[in-house]
Amino acid sequence: MSARVALIGANGHGRWHRRLIASLPDVELVGLADVQPIDPPADAPVFSDHRMLLAETKPDVVVICTPPHTHLPIALDALDAGCDLLLEKPPVTSVAAHRTLVSATTRAGRACQVGFQSLGSLAWARFRSALDPSVTALTAVASWKRDDAYYARSPWAGRRVVDGRPVVDGALVNPLAHAVMQALAAGAATGAGRPRLLEVERYRVRPIEVEDTAFARITFESGLPLLIAVTLAGEDFIPGEISARSPDGRALLEYPTDRLAMGSDATLSEVPGRADLLTNLLAHRADGTPLLVPLESTADFTSVLEALTLPGNPLPHRLDVPGHTIPGINALLRRAADTLSLPSELGITWATRPDRWRLPIL
Repeated sequence: MSARVALIGANGHGRWHRRLIASLPDVELVGLADVQPIDPPADAPVFSDHRMLLAETKPDVVVICTPPHTHLPIALDALDAGCDLLLEKPPVTSVAAHRTLVSATTRAGRACQVGFQSLGSLAWARFRSALDPSVTALTAVASWKRDDAYYARSPWAGRRVVDGRPVVDGALVNPLAHAVMQALAAGAATGAGRPRLLEVERYRVRPIEVEDTAFARITFESGLPLLIAVTLAGEDFIPGEISARSPDGRALLEYPTDRLAMGSDATLSEVPGRADLLTNLLAHRADGTPLLVPLESTADFTSVLEALTLPGNPLPHRLDVPGHTIPGINALLRRAADTLSLPSELGITWATRPDRWRLPIL
């Protein structure tokens, strides 16, 4: 059965969605919407207003790839039009918005898949299957490098408010959100319950309003600790590592590359196979195949995101470093993960006291 698919947000990462949609059999791209001229030239009707797209093209499925702070109203309009959703990450910007969207999706009898693509990999499935209550700690480490062009890519990049509207950016909730989401999902897979306490230190090396480097310790209901150490001001590249420790050894997942190491074998081996989330959503429509990343499964991520992006939060601490690279940062990321400690607990001279929040349970 063919499906009529529309894409809202056709530039930037939306180009990736355009290529994917074009590659799928039995899928008709019925329209594209973007507030900017679409590049490259569109191969479907183009709209500058998503509501006109919905009214004129009547899609079955809508892919939403717009800035995070615009997701909720667009998603509600698409649900009102009778569409199923593939919503890019992060799905929404607050706990209240998450509750609103879950309720609207249920009321409409539609499906909402969230674009955490790494949760569709076979490597993740094998990693998750190895997790149980014997896990004693979880960690996530990544060291990336982002240049000036990254922060010039859009008016909201690196910002907290644009034209009076709160926006969502920062290492933990946008570029490295996959690490946070997978680590939280790993905690759930161990049976540790929901995340209850967040302790975080956030830093920036550029004149931005959000963090490019962060150390977050999350404690689950069971007491299981999760230490996340990430930077966009890194030295040698660390793609993104999710680690689970237990008395039997360690499971390590390198999520961007779908490489996995299990038990006493520390060698990372590629595990081919990643299910496309749009294909999975279409299968869900056709025969009830379970969604890989239903909106409800991202509730813990939204709780963490809201705490990190509350309007009253102070700006991340500014570090004055040469070349926008923090000397010794990769070693510090590793040390923090190994000890489950924040920089301020490790005697780092530039470290600041952590912020602490009790996290709500959706």
